[in-house]
Amino acid sequence: MLRAVLLSFVLSVFTWSNTAAADELTEFDYPLLLGDWYWFSTTEEGVESEGINYRAMNIKFNSSYHFKVRLLRTDGLIDEWDGNYDIDETTLTMNSVNQPSQQHEYVLSYNQFLLDGARFTKLAPENLPGQWRSSAIGGKDVDNSVSELKLSLRPDFLFSAQVIGKDGTRKEHKGIYYLEDDRIVLIYEDGQHDSHFKLGGDNTLTLTNKQFGMEAVMQRQ
Repeated sequence: MLRAVLLSFVLSVFTWSNTAAADELTEFDYPLLLGDWYWFSTTEEGVESEGINYRAMNIKFNSSYHFKVRLLRTDGLIDEWDGNYDIDETTLTMNSVNQPSQQHEYVLSYNQFLLDGARFTKLAPENLPGQWRSSAIGGKDVDNSVSELKLSLRPDFLFSAQVIGKDGTRKEHKGIYYLEDDRIVLIYEDGQHDSHFKLGGDNTLTLTNKQFGMEAVMQRQ
C-alpha cells in the first residue's frame, strides 16, 4: 500500500506542464538544479514538522527561476506551494507569496541534492532511460557519412552516445544530461547538445534540433 501511494505521488508530478522560459536553456547558470527532486522518509511514520507527519517531498525547479514544492502527508493528503528562487554557489533562497523568505545551504551534483542536510534524488520520466538505437537519421546539416546513432540514458542522469560512420568509424561521448519539459541537453567534455525529445507509444524516442536541422528516430533496444 505504501509503495502504491509513493508511486502515485511520483507519477502525478510528471503530469505537470511548465513552459521553459529561459531564452537559451543551455546558458542557464545552474543546469544541474533543473528537474524533479525527491526526498522519501525511511519510516512509515514519516518526519514530523509543525505537528504534521510527512512521508515524501518533491521540489521542481525550472530555468525561469520558479519552483514548486509538494509534500505528501502520512494521511495521504498533499500540501503544495510555489514561488521564485535565487541561487548562488552555496545558498538557495526560496520566496513565496504570504510566506517568509527561506534561505538554505545546499550541495549539488548531477543527481543528488543536499538541502540543509536532507538528501534529495533527481528522477527522470519513467520511460526515458534505456538503450536507444537510431532507425532513421535525417536533416540538412547531418553529415552524410553518419549511418547510426546509439544513445544510452541512465536513470541517474549519466549518458553515453556513439556515432557510427558508414565506413565503420566510431566516435563516443560520455557525460551527464538534464531535462526541462521536452528538452534534453547532453553535456560532455568538449561540448553539449540540445534537442527536443518525444517519446512514442511504440518504444520510440524522437530527437529534433531545428537549429542544426537534425531529426533522429530512436528505437528502444
